[in-house]
Amino acid sequence: MRISFELDDDDLKHFRLIMEEARNAARRIPPEEIVAAAEDLLRQVPQSDAPGFIRERLERLRLMIGMLSDIEWRLPHQEAKRVLNALAYFAEPEDLIPDHIPGLGFLDDAIMIELVMRELKHEMEAYQDFCDYRERLSLSGDGSTANREGWLSARRKELQARMRRRRGRGSRLLR
Repeated sequence: MRISFELDDDDLKHFRLIMEEARNAARRIPPEEIVAAAEDLLRQVPQSDAPGFIRERLERLRLMIGMLSDIEWRLPHQEAKRVLNALAYFAEPEDLIPDHIPGLGFLDDAIMIELVMRELKHEMEAYQDFCDYRERLSLSGDGSTANREGWLSARRKELQARMRRRRGRGSRLLR
């Protein structure tokens, strides 16, 4: 069975307001706790009977957490702050829809992830490209740590610069 719904501008405004409230509240929470809350949510999902479309969106949290915790990615402070802001909703103990409600409990989380994925589109694409590049580099069998570090560093700088350019172009289009 397929069920779909559409969020209109008022609905999106409502979710953005909730996200803004969560971001304001998260200013008092250490970054480690924000990340831990998102990781806790991920641990709950496999144990739940959440629908596949919700589990699929919740898996995108792993990518956001990776952007913050991946030592080789070294996300600069300003971009790390954007990702932490995106994760702020998951640090809130009270959800719009309590997570324990079968089938629907994670729906609000999935909607919020969809919204922040749009905000962080360029960051997520750049990080995914970096992970893919690193995987290809690992599979190439080059055992040289110095070369690997140099290649990863060059690729990281290139992708982070691309991310900023694309985000800058996107913000000009939204004005």
